[in-house]
Amino acid sequence: LILIGGFVQLLAGFLVFRKYDHLGGAAFLTFSALWSHLVTIGAGNSEGFTAGSIAFLVLNAFLIILASSFNVVLLCMTLTMELLTICFLLFTLENLPLPFEIVMLSIFSIICFYGATASLANSMFGKDLMMMGPPLFTAESSKKDTEDPPPCICPKSHCTSGLRTIADLLNTGAVCGVPTDTVYALAASCKHPQAIEKVYRIKDRPQEKPICIFISNLDQLRAAAPPISPLLWEFMENVYPGGIGCIIKKGEWLKKLGVGAGYSRVGTQDSIMIRVPDLTVLVHLIDMTGPLAITSANPSGEVDSTHHDMVISRLGHKLEGVLCDGESDEVVASTVVNCTKIDESGITIVREGCIPAGKVMQIFESVKNR
Repeated sequence: LILIGGFVQLLAGFLVFRKYDHLGGAAFLTFSALWSHLVTIGAGNSEGFTAGSIAFLVLNAFLIILASSFNVVLLCMTLTMELLTICFLLFTLENLPLPFEIVMLSIFSIICFYGATASLANSMFGKDLMMMGPPLFTAESSKKDTEDPPPCICPKSHCTSGLRTIADLLNTGAVCGVPTDTVYALAASCKHPQAIEKVYRIKDRPQEKPICIFISNLDQLRAAAPPISPLLWEFMENVYPGGIGCIIKKGEWLKKLGVGAGYSRVGTQDSIMIRVPDLTVLVHLIDMTGPLAITSANPSGEVDSTHHDMVISRLGHKLEGVLCDGESDEVVASTVVNCTKIDESGITIVREGCIPAGKVMQIFESVKNR
């Protein structure tokens, strides 16, 4: 029975650690060690256990203090374990009253059974079906009652109102941080060239580096009727939406796409990179604003931002808003493919990103050989 009790305590400690409850795990593992020492007593080897019991009394006293800030069940278990340790100490001194031992073991068994059952039930169903009790003491928060406001407007992406807020800002010529299907990006409306200029200043981006545009779907591109070959259409149908951007020849058709006064500030003089993101939130945003000029949300030359907190901390003081969407889906930017000479000499990989170059070439060869 003692061996079984020690094994159960060890298993409980492991499971609690897996649930990231480090205090509960430490308590169970400590109690497991105490059970193993009890086995040595049962085997007739009590040498050194008196000192060990005193050490456990001191250690468990710290667990009692910590448990008081968690819940009543854990506090009761640590208090009972303190009394059990005293029982073990009296046992080694051959001065343990049998009734006292029976009462303490019974109480400890009831508390352990209830605590294990409550923890299992509450974890399985995700709600407090069995009460664990409130903490007796709560630590005073060192934070201020009112946190400092963020440097810009930071709505949540899952709220329609948040999406409308960012769309309204972009439509008035603001620059905002937005999530994409790769890493976070800075966005500006193609209708406001001064906003695109501001993107360059915010990032300290060299003027010779072009900025791409995002559209919400390929039908938008078809409606603009660009002079695109059947091979390029089919290639784009296979890579959009997703983490591949296609560089195609620039023309007046961009104005039909919705790229207004910002025509000269996106892409190069002869070409433009267009991408359709595979992120519902961003697609809805583009539907509300029209094509967006996009570049990664990081100071030029630094690592990409993979969380909205990174965008806020690094560039928030220069932005009007950041659409908060948590962790990004990727840790690297998109793959860029030059398709301006797709019919003559095929495609070339300008930048390998989240989509491997080999996979891009495989898609192209598959489309080409149809």
